[in-house]
Amino acid sequence: MFDTVIRGGTVIDGLRTPRFRADIGIKEGLVASIGRIHNTDGAHIIDADGLIVAPGFVDLHTHYDSQVYWDPWCSISGWHGVTSVVIGNCGFGFAPVRAGDQERAMLTMARNEAVPMESMREGMAWDWETYPEFLDSLDRTPKGINLLSYVGLNPLMAYVMGLEAAKSRPANEAEREEMCRLFEEALLAGACGFSVQLGGEGSVQRDYDGTPMITDLMSEDDLLAFAGVMQKVGRGFAQISGPFDAAEKVAEVSGRPVIWNLLAPATDQHGQNTPPHRLMIEKLDEANAKGLRIFGQALTVDVGFEFSLEDWNLFDSSPVWREVTIGTREERMAKMRDPEQRRALREEFDSGHGPIAGGGTESQMKAAGGGANVSGIAQLTVEEVENPELKSYEGLGLTEIAEQDGKHIIDAFLDLSLADDLQATFVTPPRPTDPEAMAEVANSPVAIPGVSDGGAHTKFITLGAYPTEFLTHWVRDAGIMDLEQAHWRLSAYPALAAGFRDRGCIREGAPADIVVYDYENLKMLPVEKAWDFPAGAWRRVRKAEGYRYTLVNGQITFEESNCTGATPGHLLRHGSG
Repeated sequence: MFDTVIRGGTVIDGLRTPRFRADIGIKEGLVASIGRIHNTDGAHIIDADGLIVAPGFVDLHTHYDSQVYWDPWCSISGWHGVTSVVIGNCGFGFAPVRAGDQERAMLTMARNEAVPMESMREGMAWDWETYPEFLDSLDRTPKGINLLSYVGLNPLMAYVMGLEAAKSRPANEAEREEMCRLFEEALLAGACGFSVQLGGEGSVQRDYDGTPMITDLMSEDDLLAFAGVMQKVGRGFAQISGPFDAAEKVAEVSGRPVIWNLLAPATDQHGQNTPPHRLMIEKLDEANAKGLRIFGQALTVDVGFEFSLEDWNLFDSSPVWREVTIGTREERMAKMRDPEQRRALREEFDSGHGPIAGGGTESQMKAAGGGANVSGIAQLTVEEVENPELKSYEGLGLTEIAEQDGKHIIDAFLDLSLADDLQATFVTPPRPTDPEAMAEVANSPVAIPGVSDGGAHTKFITLGAYPTEFLTHWVRDAGIMDLEQAHWRLSAYPALAAGFRDRGCIREGAPADIVVYDYENLKMLPVEKAWDFPAGAWRRVRKAEGYRYTLVNGQITFEESNCTGATPGHLLRHGSG
């Protein structure tokens, strides 16, 4: 007798096996049988006739480090068939941390990843100091999804060196030795490796005070010391957001896999320019041909932003905008009114060096061939305002408003925002990706779709919907690859890259992480606001239609779009799941 039988579906097993029709018997959380199963052999029957049965998706790039404490299903991801996520990306995280530094750690995440501060304060357990204690905390926290975790190098370096020292100099010998000891301890406790953002002095994702993150300016010696620990221990992998040569050096020293961000047709998940995709595919191929194992995390969604100046931080590539958007709400509003601040913003705009949404400047984008796809201030449109007296501005572009009101566009932008108490919502123009370019990126031998940034930038983007967009827009509608290849890319390949055991595919003996969906009718629903975070904070969400069932370790977590409340997820200590 099986606990559950999925009957009569079209199975795509994630291993690039040609699709086939079969029943799947699940017992004690594992796939126990694939074939033809008698009608009476299942305590629970899922009718999958006419549906696709595939492995749950594996999302390697998320920031659910805090959200998992109040949202066991890690939505948006959990709504889109994702059954395993990796947290702690980009060098950010919350462990190790001393009790006196918890507030500072939350302030950092409130700005660089735009996680609501009030939700973190109310929703996090904070029952750890060391990294092994953090994993223990995750282990006992109810989860509706499987979780793997990096060691973010920012909190580790701050813990040993102190924040100011870590931001201003390389580690000394004693500090480096202690950091490596703690990293080794974390690996042995089940961390999957380290993550790091190497954004340099001009980094877009900055600390709450506007300064670069610790790792943005870290020394190469410190970086490679951590790589040496993975070589010594013989486990783990690295996630690197930054120069490709840094990924090559880490892979060479560690002998371990590296997930490099970011392989994209035009821009990254924040809207910044990326190197030409064909050049980066060539570099990835060359590195792997030399024996280095470097995967390219591929951006496979069309990026657009919806934001208000109440929370916006992704103009930080501009020093003048960065200054205006740092501080308390009252301080920021005062700076937006300040004549000298406005003069500096107008001069920057008039020079053609104004920021684009997400990072970089208009001049950089145009030099890279962005042209009409620039998402600068002049391209912003007013989506929504709260003040009834301002409703006539909805649907207008800022350029139109400036002409209509006889103002400089910067003044029009700030005046409208201030008149609406910073609630006015602006949207960037659509930046559709060229299908041929996406096909080249997605089919690169070492490309892994994703970069959902799930749990981050919660009021600006909804990229956690990427599996659904990939299957519908790129596979079904654009035909960039077949469904067998797509499910391998979405599940088995990222699972392999992350060192999962047995996950990412449907085979006998493997954990039953499975999605059952209606391929022809699968679609993304509109973006909407949800007030579902602790302390009454809101976020932008995007759900899907067409997923009939999501199973994690054999238990149904979602039926249609309804969460069952089941929390069968596991902490996947590296190498154990």
